[in-house]
Amino acid sequence: MTAPLHPDLVRLGDALQHAATRDLGAVPAPIGTDAPAGPFVPARGRRPRRRRLVLGGLLAAVVLVPAAAVAADHLISTDEVAASMPAGTLSLAGTEPACTVVTKGVEFHCVLQRPPAPEVEDWTGTVEPTVDATKHVNGGCRSLVSDGTEWECYLGQAAVRQEIVSDGFLGQQVQGPGRG
Repeated sequence: MTAPLHPDLVRLGDALQHAATRDLGAVPAPIGTDAPAGPFVPARGRRPRRRRLVLGGLLAAVVLVPAAAVAADHLISTDEVAASMPAGTLSLAGTEPACTVVTKGVEFHCVLQRPPAPEVEDWTGTVEPTVDATKHVNGGCRSLVSDGTEWECYLGQAAVRQEIVSDGFLGQQVQGPGRG
């Protein structure tokens, strides 16, 4: 994750951690009394693992789920997807793709300003890998039209499910755009 957490998430996480620490370090006062909570003394030498696990899981869910959503929102832009097309396939060099979001962080619709190299007579259904800026296969695209100017692109496991790239190929480092 490259972006800092939203200040509200930081405060919420701090409050949950404080509450969990306070809760695990004290037992509640008996019902109907104004007595302060006392120090925690586990019954028969047992530790309150279940409570600790539940609170830890809750804390993780409250902080990490929104953080992951924020990170996914910033992980890849439409420009990065567009750049990943010719980086993965030499036939798409110089085509100037422009992409729009279909499903945030997963699926993109891309249109090329120029058709790809004429090495394929009918591009419909042709699949090609995409390569990120670090030269790793990050997904792939499928041509939707015969002239190869319209593509649907998928990132990560979505590209595997779409049978564009294999699970073993996803994440592999490549030296340059694929040829042929």
